[in-house]
Amino acid sequence: MKILYLNGPNLNLLGQREPEIYGRTTLADIEGKVRDRAAKLKVEVEFRQSNVEGELVTWIQQAKGKFEVIVLNAAAYTHTSIALKDAISAIGVPTIEIHISNVHAREEFRHKSVIASVCRGQIVGFGANSYVLALEAAIIVNER
Repeated sequence: MKILYLNGPNLNLLGQREPEIYGRTTLADIEGKVRDRAAKLKVEVEFRQSNVEGELVTWIQQAKGKFEVIVLNAAAYTHTSIALKDAISAIGVPTIEIHISNVHAREEFRHKSVIASVCRGQIVGFGANSYVLALEAAIIVNER
């Protein structure tokens, strides 16, 4: 089983950016935690990050036939990107939306996810562990 982890804008700044919200764990630290757990579960994972919406759209489109599940932290694009929503919908690869913080306990504009309706589910508010929980969820999604 292959899982594609996609990370949107500013997630390359994890560990530095608003540590009171996102913590001090870096994206590389998170990737390491996920890779350790994936190895135990005999699952292959690939991580990518981009600040560019179009690049994320391209990666989603290219996932069809290569990955069984996408785990997507679209960051700010969660609340604005019809393009991401359309790409997810078009390819038919089950996608799990994740967020480090509980977006529903934050600013009002973060409460609405444009991509939620085309994602299999959401994992929010568990910090860096949201990524590991998404790995477990991806395995369950793939078994269906």
